[in-house]
Amino acid sequence: MTRLASKYDAINLAQGFPDFSCPPELKRAAQKALEEDYNQYSLTWGAPILREAIAAKARKYNEIEAEPDENIIVTCGTTEAMVASQLAILDPGDELVIFSPHYENYAPDAVISGARPRYFALDGEEGFAIDEEKFKKVFNSKTRGIILNTPNNPSGKVFSKRELKLVADLCNDHDLVCFTDEIYEHILYDGSEHISIASFPSMRERTVTISGFSKTYSVTGWRVGYAIAERKMAEAIKKMHDFLTVGAPHPLQIACTTALALPDSYYTKLKKDYQKKRDMLFSSLESFGFRCAKPSGAYYIWSDFSGIDPKSNDVEFAENLVKHSGVAGVPGSSFYSNGSGTKKIRFTFSKKVKTLEAACERLERMGQKSVSLG
Repeated sequence: MTRLASKYDAINLAQGFPDFSCPPELKRAAQKALEEDYNQYSLTWGAPILREAIAAKARKYNEIEAEPDENIIVTCGTTEAMVASQLAILDPGDELVIFSPHYENYAPDAVISGARPRYFALDGEEGFAIDEEKFKKVFNSKTRGIILNTPNNPSGKVFSKRELKLVADLCNDHDLVCFTDEIYEHILYDGSEHISIASFPSMRERTVTISGFSKTYSVTGWRVGYAIAERKMAEAIKKMHDFLTVGAPHPLQIACTTALALPDSYYTKLKKDYQKKRDMLFSSLESFGFRCAKPSGAYYIWSDFSGIDPKSNDVEFAENLVKHSGVAGVPGSSFYSNGSGTKKIRFTFSKKVKTLEAACERLERMGQKSVSLG
């Protein structure tokens, strides 16, 4: 979709990367790290100063106790953290439960690890709620783990404490590992609260908590993430990470310590700015005729276009939208592995206000012309 957006000179609301600058402090910190010659390998599992900063952040924000040397692995983004963790922990034939809709890489990660994905669909008509009785039936003797993504991409769902307790109880009942992707942990709306499942006393020893710097600090190209796990799992992840990538970029690791030292006001402003953008795009999409789920976190809007074009599938609709309106989104089937999502499309609002205003104007003009997308 990014390539199509470029081809048709469309506004790219498909791929989730900002078109605005990261905090200037981070640029200066990266420049300084380069000048100070942090240009060779760091320790494979991360620069000590960054792991110490991550441990402090995890203790304060996530309520997770972690030792920098024993429990933390710095990786090349959260994407590598997830696949390294699955490769380290899962065995061929294991089953891994994945909520749908889900980030596109989770299922391939499982397959690469030799595991079999099992999908559980969240009810989009009910706020992506978990049907508890149906959920309990997903697990069997082969189930080894579950992937949790909160706040969720693409739905924007933030899992509640009650839902996390249900997941935790099932993990304990079935002796499972929870791989939790929390990359959007600071991007929250309407008073939503991020809770790390590893903060539950029963889950500390059976959770791999994954996060990073890409989304919160608008540095998606830096590729610095991390995993937090109990010592035995962390040792296995360290080895797999070493085999995969050796290490994350050393100067950018040093610069990321500056990110973790930003004041609380940074996160308050981040939420406020993104909520303004969310509301702007949400209103425009609904006016155009999309039926949208208002996100509680992350920076995407999950939309149903069946009221606009009941005949097209998601790929056809997304391609026509680019061509006719000049706005790009992602076909919804990208976030399923069973053929679902064919009437859905995901838009990101991780853009400048003026970019979103231009996208909204394009949608409005097209709506006024009543141009068919079919």
